[in-house]
Amino acid sequence: MTEGQKLPVTICMLVKNEADRLVNSLPPLSIFQEIIVYDSGSTDESIGLCKKYNAHVIQGEWLGFSETRKSLFRQASQPWIFWLDADEVLTPELDKELKGIDFESSTCEGFEVNRKVFFENQWINHGEWFPDWNLRIFRSNCWEMEHRDVHEGIVIKGTSVRLNGLLEHHSYRNWNDRNLKMEKYSELWARMKLKAGVKTFMGEGTLRAIWRFFRNYIIKLGFLDGILGLKVSISIAKEINLKYFKLYQLNSQ
Repeated sequence: MTEGQKLPVTICMLVKNEADRLVNSLPPLSIFQEIIVYDSGSTDESIGLCKKYNAHVIQGEWLGFSETRKSLFRQASQPWIFWLDADEVLTPELDKELKGIDFESSTCEGFEVNRKVFFENQWINHGEWFPDWNLRIFRSNCWEMEHRDVHEGIVIKGTSVRLNGLLEHHSYRNWNDRNLKMEKYSELWARMKLKAGVKTFMGEGTLRAIWRFFRNYIIKLGFLDGILGLKVSISIAKEINLKYFKLYQLNSQ
């Protein structure tokens, strides 16, 4: 990449009332040829911020995670797509690494990026939250996305390479935000599993929650993150219990 040259990549980002995060996530994106934002009804300064940083803003209704993302990805004009969320920030190390990639002659079809969560003024270095590998950069002509109500992901026809640079992941503003998202995503997950015909039984959530706490806190060394590691492990266990409790309620109706 020569001086002043931009990477042949389209940034694709879903946005709704993310102004407090966009002030950090947008500035590093000037190295990319195109930024496209799908806004599903922001009432804060999100749209203005996106336009300030030369993003093309598409306003439309929310179609669900998978369908909205697919609609956005299809708008990309560049040969590569970088799926980025508003709560993710490109680190200087990842910036430098991407500038060193010759995208035009690359022999792979995608790149995986590792995310690290920053929460309660602390980096989460262990447990289920790190490492967190995601296929986020891929050719715009060879991707597929299965329809899922939550936890959607990209499938590519070919090989992928893992990058060394990290994405900062500011996934939760505080514990209240974490709990609200747990409530929302557990509901989406339960309804998705119900449609798929998945059954559960009374107490399954509790059993799974105990196991997930043990896996996160002990096996994956969550205890090395101190008191916050304990709190995160408990929160993950609660999330699992909530998912299966909601699925049990739906099965019982």
